[in-house]
Amino acid sequence: QGQLGDGTISSKSSPVHVPGTEWNSNIASGTYHTAAIKNDGTLWTWGNNGSGELGDGTIQNKSSPIQIPGTSWSKISCGYTHTAAIKNDGTLWVWGYNNYGQLGDGTAVHKSSPIQIPGNTWNVIDYGQHHAAAIKNDGTLWACGYNGYGQLGDGTTVSKSSPIQIPGTSWSKIACGDSHTAAIKNDGTLWVWGFNAQGQLGDGTNVNKSSPVQISGTSWNVIACGNTHTVAIKNDGTLWVWGDNAQGQLGDGTVIRKSSPIQIPGTSWSKISCGMYHTVAIKNDGTLWAWGRNAFGQLGDGTAVHKSSPIQIPGVNWVDVSVGWYHAIAVKSQ
Repeated sequence: QGQLGDGTISSKSSPVHVPGTEWNSNIASGTYHTAAIKNDGTLWTWGNNGSGELGDGTIQNKSSPIQIPGTSWSKISCGYTHTAAIKNDGTLWVWGYNNYGQLGDGTAVHKSSPIQIPGNTWNVIDYGQHHAAAIKNDGTLWACGYNGYGQLGDGTTVSKSSPIQIPGTSWSKIACGDSHTAAIKNDGTLWVWGFNAQGQLGDGTNVNKSSPVQISGTSWNVIACGNTHTVAIKNDGTLWVWGDNAQGQLGDGTVIRKSSPIQIPGTSWSKISCGMYHTVAIKNDGTLWAWGRNAFGQLGDGTAVHKSSPIQIPGVNWVDVSVGWYHAIAVKSQ
């Protein structure tokens, strides 16, 4: 769908350069589309656009980056076929697919151009397949969209087309999977809720949860959710994984799912991102590692062979990564 942004619709099994040298670390990948912010605050999108997820007022796919109006964009998140971005002034803007109210504008109408959600203190945003979660500057957590598995975390399974507040005021980081959600509080505690058939909540069960449940530990620092698996990094740089593992996406050398966190070797992991069935992570030394399903070359190792353990991708200056369902985008430092 042109989600790699190189002007073609040909799949690539090794990293290809997207034009430009001013991209910052604010990048996001959806199912078949990608969005990125440059150092000057401009926002660019490319890939599939069937639901208006690129935000350019059309529903035509783009295989090269196109600019969305505005120069003060600061953070970006992509869902299944929808997108959200935060500006420097704390305003939140959304566009794309909206059948389940995941845009949070109180409707179920798709939007092909950015529309503003009320408020100007939004700080963090992440999208799942059909739901969204966001954190305000005061540490409050808000969610909207499809809620059939309790992924909004409000104790119900009723979908919401406007943001509702989830209990608590010290939330700091959030990640949304296909139908589950994970969040970290300021005290380093990790909380999960939603769909749990593959053990992706990490609480040792396969039972769905419609309210946040705590995972053991108080030093969690980074969190990412894939389709049905979850990955997290602790303050000591250790990497922990759980959930579905049929394609080796947990990276433990097996294809056996795990319903509780297990550690992957190494102690210098810094950033992670999860796709549908694959995972990509960066270490403190700037090296890039990938594992899981690789049918479309999404691991970037030049092959189409699945990997159940982390393999290194060439290069040593990687600073950020974002993974879509079947593709990945990463930024290097100059």
